[in-house]
Amino acid sequence: MKRSEINTIMQSADDFIRMNGFHLPPFAYWTPSDWKSKGTETREIVERQLGWDITDFGQGDFRQTGLFLFTIRNGTLRELKNGSGKVYAEKIMVVEVGQVTPMHFHWAKTEDIINRGGGRLVIQLYNSTVDGQLAETDVNISMDGVCRTVKAGDSVTLSPGESITLPTGCYHKFWGGESRVLVGEVSVVNDDNVDNRFYEPLGRFPVVEEDQPPLYYLTSDYQQHLSWILEG
Repeated sequence: MKRSEINTIMQSADDFIRMNGFHLPPFAYWTPSDWKSKGTETREIVERQLGWDITDFGQGDFRQTGLFLFTIRNGTLRELKNGSGKVYAEKIMVVEVGQVTPMHFHWAKTEDIINRGGGRLVIQLYNSTVDGQLAETDVNISMDGVCRTVKAGDSVTLSPGESITLPTGCYHKFWGGESRVLVGEVSVVNDDNVDNRFYEPLGRFPVVEEDQPPLYYLTSDYQQHLSWILEG
């Protein structure tokens, strides 16, 4: 993805998030210049990859296959294993009409996906087999505390205010229906480096072409530009 495209997506998503009455935390707006004055007090942001996350899943067409995310809070796998500290995570996402997040499940993460506003979110569901294939069995899920059963490969639709709980091993693929959707995610600790199992091999983070300076750093930029905070 070109950095200019990423910058445009950031600005557009931020406008949409504000329009729906949601606000990002202050660190969202730290520019690369601002980061130069930060020290080890910001270690949690860098270490836990809080912030801007925009991906085309390596497919080269963000509007067709892609997702905007912003990680607001996150713990660590160490805390999760110990059962103490910050054992949860929260994200806000923007999903465009017909923009697909490809079929995947999580090995460790149980998550609630919440329609926070805008259009409708369509989610296709499968159970997974022991060897990572799509199972033909019915999928049992909870939607706002109500148990439901859907056939393998069927979709559910979330209108604003509605949510679904996706357990570990549950394959899901989603896209926006009719109009742009603001989507929340509340989950246990999230680690996108190790916890995503895509049905078809894909890249989780984009390869960035630097055609202009970054408006704000992506979480995938931290290792290159902010590693000194982790080393301090």
